[in-house]
Amino acid sequence: MKRFIFALIGASFAALLATPASSAESVCGNRDDIVSRLENGYQEFNSAMGMSTNGGLVELYTSDKGTWTLMLTQPDGISCLIAAGQNWESFSSPKSASQVF
Repeated sequence: MKRFIFALIGASFAALLATPASSAESVCGNRDDIVSRLENGYQEFNSAMGMSTNGGLVELYTSDKGTWTLMLTQPDGISCLIAAGQNWESFSSPKSASQVF
């Protein structure tokens, strides 16, 4: 399950990097402020986390309504939202892409 979540996070991060900078506006700030906004404003709570190769903390926040947010906290302490969306679905066991689609 962990391997699947990390692969999904990595794919989401790669997709973000492929997006032209002009089409995405970064939302960055103090981690505690962003987490508070996710929890209180969107009822999203930490579902998964892992360390990136540069020492950053990657966190996935999800809600029971299916909304989700991917956040990266850099080693310097600045947190930025990487991606967000709807219709998040968690699996009880890992699935290959051919099983999902």
